[in-house]
Amino acid sequence: MPMSSPHLRHLAGALLLCCAGFAQAQFVWIGPNGNRVYSDQPPPPGTPASKILKAPGRPAPAQEAPESAAAQEADAPAKPKPGATLAEREADYRKRTKAREETDAKAQAEAKRMAARAEHCEGVRKNARLYQSGIRIADIGPDGQRRFLSEAERAAAAERNAQQLGECR
Repeated sequence: MPMSSPHLRHLAGALLLCCAGFAQAQFVWIGPNGNRVYSDQPPPPGTPASKILKAPGRPAPAQEAPESAAAQEADAPAKPKPGATLAEREADYRKRTKAREETDAKAQAEAKRMAARAEHCEGVRKNARLYQSGIRIADIGPDGQRRFLSEAERAAAAERNAQQLGECR
């Protein structure tokens, strides 16, 4: 086994250390869904430069860019006034928190209302299919007995259902 000089070993070690940096080169960018993407491959060609957070040969930004403008506005404190006291800043924070909670509550109520409307419209569509099918439709009377709808009652119910169906579209 040949003996190698210590200088040759040091040179080989230095080369390995230099190459290790290139092997660990990573790109970091914000993907189309708003999530961070880590890869050793460059981002797709359509990715704007503002979305690329880190690239090999380019230092990482000192402060990470926020995911969206809404997140920045909600999470970042407002610019403090030059003479603002701690109590004033706390009051501003409480106002922003209350406004954010109200916005979230409104969005949640709207989503709930839309889900209820979709469920109602699905029931109306189901009833329309029943009225158009021609099968006998039974109803429970005030005395608790089952009775079948007459043609006139069926036509009136189908008309009411058609009006409700018109509101769903």
